[in-house]
Amino acid sequence: MRSHNGSNLRFTAKAVFVLVFAASASLAAEGPPEWAYGTRAAPAPQGKHKPHAAPDNGLKHVPGSTLEFTRAQINDPFGPADWFPGDHPKMPEIVAHGRKPQIWACALCHYPDGKGRSENAGVSGLPVSYFIHQINDFKNGLRKSADVRKKNTNLMIAIAKAMTDDEVIEAANYFGAMKWTPWIKVVETESVPQTRISVGMFLPVEGGGKEPIGQRIIEVPKDTDATEVLRNPRSGFIAYVPVGSIEKGEALVTADTSKTVRCAICHGTDLNGLGPVPGIAGRSPSYLVRQMYDMQQGSRKGEWANLMKPVVSGLSEEDMLNIAAYVSSQAP
Repeated sequence: MRSHNGSNLRFTAKAVFVLVFAASASLAAEGPPEWAYGTRAAPAPQGKHKPHAAPDNGLKHVPGSTLEFTRAQINDPFGPADWFPGDHPKMPEIVAHGRKPQIWACALCHYPDGKGRSENAGVSGLPVSYFIHQINDFKNGLRKSADVRKKNTNLMIAIAKAMTDDEVIEAANYFGAMKWTPWIKVVETESVPQTRISVGMFLPVEGGGKEPIGQRIIEVPKDTDATEVLRNPRSGFIAYVPVGSIEKGEALVTADTSKTVRCAICHGTDLNGLGPVPGIAGRSPSYLVRQMYDMQQGSRKGEWANLMKPVVSGLSEEDMLNIAAYVSSQAP
């Protein structure tokens, strides 16, 4: 940038702080991006969606599994269905059944293989020390959601507070022993299916048609029933992102800029983690945006978040979208 007489303009540290503070304040004023948090209360889109039905007590099946469960068993907070026991090590009691009355089984929300869903976190493959640190941050009031409507974050806080140190270590060792593998397909597009929200998760509306994607990431199950009804841990997600966002994200992720620094410095050249720092490649873009926003706004604190705060402070919502689109498109 040059002045009228051609001399270089130099931004002082104070000026840079003002710019970064202004960007952060602007995002705070607009509020959390609802497309990332799954908290919007939108009117019902045109089209059909499944009405509430009478309780379904029939036995359910998923392809590739010889087991069968009722919907009540599938959604049991203290012993949810495990369709593929051979896909993972033997679950510790805290993962498989939790502990009544306060602690739900980790396997309910995060699945027995730790893949999770778009409304929560994928936890398999996380470094053990990082996992333990995050649970302790939940316990100590250092990790919250910037969107107070995000109910499952508050649930996680309550569960973490009730867990013993030994239970935390057991869960950390279990999920840390499994490698993160491809789970989300990132697709650039100009239009997306119309969606409804169910417990923080975007689901396509049957017969609902299409709508412009705008500046959003819309992450939906590849098979709605397999995910919403059956909790099939082999049925992943599609993340629709704006056209050009992956390339824009690559520019932010792979080079030091005036806005941020290279992700590889901490997360490794392949973005699959470095020592105690977690891998981010191939993970949920909705989750990644939530974490960047939470850290930027100070809702997520603690030692690791404090290290990330200067990295995300100058990012706009569009920057976060582009970064997440690129990172999630990379192979884990």
